[in-house]
Amino acid sequence: GGPNVSTAMAVREQHGHDESMHACAPPDAVVWPQAVGQVQELAALCYRCRVPMVPFGTGTGLEGGVNAVQGGVCFDLSRMDAIAELSLEDFSVTVEPGVTRKALNSHL
Repeated sequence: GGPNVSTAMAVREQHGHDESMHACAPPDAVVWPQAVGQVQELAALCYRCRVPMVPFGTGTGLEGGVNAVQGGVCFDLSRMDAIAELSLEDFSVTVEPGVTRKALNSHL
């Protein structure tokens, strides 16, 4: 609902391009899931309805991968920003997709 879904043109345009040279191609809607289960439910719904899904991280890509050239729903994963596990022994960390490089470096 409300704060987790937007069809506002400004929000759609923000999510319809990255740092590439490609023109903006906004999605039909933007959603902000906050848990894996929500992503699964949204993906299942989009699959059943044959609606394209476009994942969105920070919008810094250089290939136009966030451009919704066929419309669809943009999954903005920025609110999934937990650092789940840090293993000092094997130098590995498990993070959710919204964890940024700066946030991870601060945590480390």
